[in-house]
Amino acid sequence: MHVPDGFIDAPVSVAAGVFAAGAVAVSLRGARRELDERTAPLAGLVAAFIFAVQMLNFPVAAGTSGHLMGGALAAILVGPYTAVLCLSVVLLMQGIFFADGGLTALGVNITVMGVVTVVVAYGVFRLLTGLLPRTRRSATASAFVAALVSVPASAAAFTLLYWIGGTTDIPIGKVFTAMVGVHVLIGIGEAVITALTVGAVLAVRPDLVHGVQGTLTAPLKLRVDGELVDAPAPTREPEPVTAHRSNRGFLITGLVSAFLLAGFVSFYASASPDGLERVAADQGIDEKAEEHGAADSPLADYGVGDIANARLSGGLAGVIGVSATVVVGTGVFWVVRRRREDERGGPARSDHENA
Repeated sequence: MHVPDGFIDAPVSVAAGVFAAGAVAVSLRGARRELDERTAPLAGLVAAFIFAVQMLNFPVAAGTSGHLMGGALAAILVGPYTAVLCLSVVLLMQGIFFADGGLTALGVNITVMGVVTVVVAYGVFRLLTGLLPRTRRSATASAFVAALVSVPASAAAFTLLYWIGGTTDIPIGKVFTAMVGVHVLIGIGEAVITALTVGAVLAVRPDLVHGVQGTLTAPLKLRVDGELVDAPAPTREPEPVTAHRSNRGFLITGLVSAFLLAGFVSFYASASPDGLERVAADQGIDEKAEEHGAADSPLADYGVGDIANARLSGGLAGVIGVSATVVVGTGVFWVVRRRREDERGGPARSDHENA
């Protein structure tokens, strides 16, 4: 649902840009509480993984495709504040280098895809995990529902912005029905991808999943004088070298997966227009669409200029995109983490280390 230039008028685009900038500023501060030496590299990987999976359009109806938005996935894995930053990095890279999502519409895209999806998904996820049994299966099911709900919520947010500042005179009821209808179908694909990814991480490293910290398992109880009391927390410190090695292997595996998805699997993605493109063409929303400001980029449309072979061109563009995203994303998150250390007057200790 990358909104191009020309769909939303200048005043609303500017207002959305101001809102998005405020959300990013708040997230930069909030992410200091979510990031530590273990999760900062994970956040960079999450951003790169979302970039890669967004290249994998999947068919949802005749002549229409969809792709992962990633708000739910990022919020559950690394926290809502860090998730907004992850999506902002991805959208910025896509807009500047790949001509995907308008430059003047960057604020709209961050608001719709990076803020709304994160807030809605994380709220639903926390609600469900608070009501359901504290098990991995429940957490995975909660991730599925949260992702499913977040996508039509994003479509509704776009419809609201279009109602306020759309550049074409289209009945808003038709836009709402079409947008939410097709994005419910896309949400199913989003939910499947999110649940599979969250479930896989929970199976191997549940300690790295922000959304289940403190909720996945109930505290151990002991019976003392006929009453149940919380068992004391273990006092043995974890082996830092083992944790470091384990994190390294996990991160390498995730990064290799992102490279394979963007560099190879993306060639088999659906070429049909995504939900917004289809609705825009059917309803006339795209009548005043403008040429992208980065249309002359050598990576525009996820291909490398001057390389005739489509498979090689697309795969190389995907690898470049994943590389750039992980470098920029990890850099941003390490800076945020350093700010946390500076505020505390020393190296930040993770929750695992403080246990």
